[in-house]
Amino acid sequence: MRRYLNILFLLTAILVAACSVEEKSHAEGEEATYTCPMHPQIVQNEPGTCPICFMDLVPVTQSGKENGELMLSESQIALGNIKTKRVKLGSVGSNSILTGKLVLDETQTDVISSRASGRIEKLYLKESGQTIKKGQPLYELYSEELLTLQREYLLALAQNRELGKENPRFASFLEAAKKKLILYGLTEGQIRNLARTGQVSPRITFVAPAGGVVTEVAAAEGQYVAEGGVLYRLGKLGKIWVEAELYPQEVANVKEGDEIKVSVEGFGQEPVAAKVTFISPEFRAGSQVAILRAELPNPNDQYLPGMQANVILPSDTGSSLTLPTDAVIRDEKGAHVWVQSGKDTFKARMVTLGEESADNVAILSGLKENDKVVVSGAYLLYSEFVLKKGADPMAGHQH
Repeated sequence: MRRYLNILFLLTAILVAACSVEEKSHAEGEEATYTCPMHPQIVQNEPGTCPICFMDLVPVTQSGKENGELMLSESQIALGNIKTKRVKLGSVGSNSILTGKLVLDETQTDVISSRASGRIEKLYLKESGQTIKKGQPLYELYSEELLTLQREYLLALAQNRELGKENPRFASFLEAAKKKLILYGLTEGQIRNLARTGQVSPRITFVAPAGGVVTEVAAAEGQYVAEGGVLYRLGKLGKIWVEAELYPQEVANVKEGDEIKVSVEGFGQEPVAAKVTFISPEFRAGSQVAILRAELPNPNDQYLPGMQANVILPSDTGSSLTLPTDAVIRDEKGAHVWVQSGKDTFKARMVTLGEESADNVAILSGLKENDKVVVSGAYLLYSEFVLKKGADPMAGHQH
């Protein structure tokens, strides 16, 4: 009996020893080694510092060498200002801002033509782009036809003064002669001056019938023009257009009739409202942008063509996963973020982006709510991965 118990005890001891050896071997297989992030040739079995750069060695397990993860020490995280944030549902929360430019309203264009045939003696405005006001002198015309009409008016005036009391018809003759001069472009002041002085002149100065901006000068001094010949083209400033370029992802966020806000450079007041009147149905040749046009009120003619403006599109009120813009790294393969996968361990993950503002961007796919994403120091992680692994963290990923 005693012999039987001794054999049983001996077998139990051998079994326990074998299990201990197996556990020790397994533990040794999973034992972490330590390496320097800057000098991966430095490898040892216990914590310490790098003999070259004196950085803290970081643990690297055999099973985690090729899993695409990046492990940093606590000092590296502190020095790199690596901060994480749990991704949540929300709104991008900011309007899209486009760079635009003010242009003339092409539907508000005036053509100034010669009222009579003759020769252009003088042009008061010789360059396009100049702003003029109503009643401002534009050109001086030599015309025998206008000289004849002035003489007819003075004759009718003299007859009316002498015979108008006896025969009312002379008053109607005078009125008809005056209307002719007005139709030919003379002003009331010029006609009164003609009646007062009684002096006719073949050279008549014509003034602007309306204010605006000279968009074209179609005549030159010394040129003979026919009645109705185009001399100037004017653009009115009562309303002005603002044009901006839309990228494909922005076209769906705005339509004709929408109200947008426009902030003109140099004017510090609050953005003013403008109405979208046109969105080009096709992209501009050689680019991937469409043209948005909005009508901007300009009651005091304070805005001029060529001024720069910011066009503020209304933001989407929908809810989606959002991240700060700086958390996203973009390259030719797409966009990715760094997600904390364990203690002091980070892994790159491909994402699909949605609406974007100056501060935030919507994440359409690649993340789920409550994932811990690096929002500060993402580019440092990217550089560290490339330096340590010698490869792009998104290599092999399909976007």
